[in-house]
Amino acid sequence: MISKQNINVALIGNPNVGKTSVFNQLTGLNQQVGNYPGITVEKKIGFCKLPNNIKANILDLPGTYSLNASSIDENVVIELLLNKNDKLYPDVALVVTDVENLKRNLLLFTQIKDLEIPTILVINMADRMKFKGISLDIPYLEQHLKTKIALVSSRKGYGIEELKQLIVSFKTISSEPCLNASVIDTEYFNSLRKAFPNQLLYKLWLVITQDVNFLNLERNEIRSSFTKSHSDLKRLQQKETIKRYQFINDVLKLGLKIDTSIAKDYRSKLDRVLTHKIWGYVIFFLILFVIFQSIFEWSKIPMDFIDASFASLSSLAAEQLPAGVLTDLISQGIIPGIGGILIFIPQIAFLFMFISILEESGYMSRVVFLMDKIMRKFGLSGKSVVPLISGTACAIPAIMATRNIENWKERLITILVTPFTTCSARLPVYAIIIALVIPDERLFGFLNMQGMTLMLLYLLGFGMAIFSAYILNKILKIQSKTYFVVEMPNYKLPLFKNVGINVIEKTKAFIFGAGKIILAISIVLWFLASYGPGEKFNKAEQIVTQNTINKPLSPADFENAVASQKLENSYIGIMGKAIEPAISPLGYDWKIGIAIISSFAAREVFVGTLATIYSVGGSENEVTIKNKMAAEINPVTGEKIFNFASGISLLLFYAFAMQCASTLAVTKKETNSWKWPAGQLIFMSGFAYAVALIAYQILK
Repeated sequence: MISKQNINVALIGNPNVGKTSVFNQLTGLNQQVGNYPGITVEKKIGFCKLPNNIKANILDLPGTYSLNASSIDENVVIELLLNKNDKLYPDVALVVTDVENLKRNLLLFTQIKDLEIPTILVINMADRMKFKGISLDIPYLEQHLKTKIALVSSRKGYGIEELKQLIVSFKTISSEPCLNASVIDTEYFNSLRKAFPNQLLYKLWLVITQDVNFLNLERNEIRSSFTKSHSDLKRLQQKETIKRYQFINDVLKLGLKIDTSIAKDYRSKLDRVLTHKIWGYVIFFLILFVIFQSIFEWSKIPMDFIDASFASLSSLAAEQLPAGVLTDLISQGIIPGIGGILIFIPQIAFLFMFISILEESGYMSRVVFLMDKIMRKFGLSGKSVVPLISGTACAIPAIMATRNIENWKERLITILVTPFTTCSARLPVYAIIIALVIPDERLFGFLNMQGMTLMLLYLLGFGMAIFSAYILNKILKIQSKTYFVVEMPNYKLPLFKNVGINVIEKTKAFIFGAGKIILAISIVLWFLASYGPGEKFNKAEQIVTQNTINKPLSPADFENAVASQKLENSYIGIMGKAIEPAISPLGYDWKIGIAIISSFAAREVFVGTLATIYSVGGSENEVTIKNKMAAEINPVTGEKIFNFASGISLLLFYAFAMQCASTLAVTKKETNSWKWPAGQLIFMSGFAYAVALIAYQILK
């Protein structure tokens, strides 16, 4: 846990330098994820044991190229470094750099040094030095950069122990700046120093140029005396950057040597293929195809095991625990409800694993570059692809990720269309419905039809997001012009420790986040399904007995008939029957209607709701969720409820519907208005209903 006795260590660096890998090497799974107070930028804190029994709080700050902030993520870095009163203010900063991009990375390092924080330069990916023909004069660099250097390979794990030793001895590291800030404009900075003699000169400069405060000084107090036009400030910032790069070049002339004759570079060859105007798209869709085939193929055995285990556990609880209300709650409410979400752990874990591998390998940046050409035709840029792709995990952090889009029109459109992207919360719904209505057969001997259907649903969601963006770009009359810049990191074999930690953390967050909602809803649903008003519920046994006088039932059938009578006349049955006229044209019965309404809290609740309702509505608790759903019959038509027509209708409904209260909340937070989330809810729900209606009426 965070403790004032622990050393505060801030991990800072450009994107794609392996900062997260270093963080994982230092902390392992000993991490916490949350948000910075008042904003939705993600904060990662880890805890690390250092030599001499010293402990450290490791804060992984958002990636930034410099302290000249252009996004809210970058602003977080500046405000922490300026605020000594913050409980996470660093005792020591670790600036992580990539050995192949040292010149560019050192710009941020020199700025951090000017804040007079003890700073360690961490040169990562040192295992690639020989491969790239790079050699470093570490003593020379330490002397001229006035720091200590840790040469590490987060991939292979070496240099980490030496880094820990440097953190422990941070008080011996010089906090002297690399560059005197007054070289930017001697007269201006000298007058600034005289006006505020007790304040750090470079901090004053950041307060003037950035939208931040520190200590008890208000920006207006400083700016009133040292006001400059926007163009003058930009000119001085450019001069600062030039002066810093002149210093960096002078240091690297003797401190860094690159012998290209022994380098073995394959990056450019791969880029020519993976970003090709034709083959690039073909390869991308082949990768998607493999991912979705694998999600179904590899997860079958563990999913069946979890499904059968929870069915047995529910049955065991009913048999072994003393009869009563509590036992009914456990066996018919809690166990089926939780089982209804845990069954999808394998598929969700595989999805996160593939996304992590694509990011770790450097391929995801190529996808962003590739898709920029398409995005521009629809009024977006490649920057919008990052939220859209990350939306396959969850729309909430994806919408937060739009903060890196400087242009308001692009950002707003991306926020509004991102929920169309198929998130992992839809995966449980897709998986169970596809398993029920799409045959588990192969085309041409290797194409799994269920995997193909899942891939088509993902493409459908992404296509709808792009089409909606095109329409919004035409409707929203906001003048804008932006330029797209993306960094292409080097290709590298994924670090499986990082992939593993990411899969565990994301899956855990998904399960516990959804689990709280599902547990609460399962209990409420069990109560509503187990109790009801009037004689039709309270005298269910007598009614069934009277209705079957001429046709006596077996004990098991009689029990099921009583359970069904009670369920239909319970509180939840009455509610379901009330909305049934509105959803029956889509092929849904009242049970599905209840599941749709309850899943507005979170899409994945749909399956848990049906699991709870069917557990209460029948006595055969050992039957798995899938079998119960497959056996459900429409009493009017005599047909299966989950047939091809109703199944496709449900899949399309969940592909387009806004079934997530949390997404609406974060949209309101990011747009600072209720009109945009209200528009999302009305349009997406209305469109989903219309498409599902048309699909069912055509296919039935």
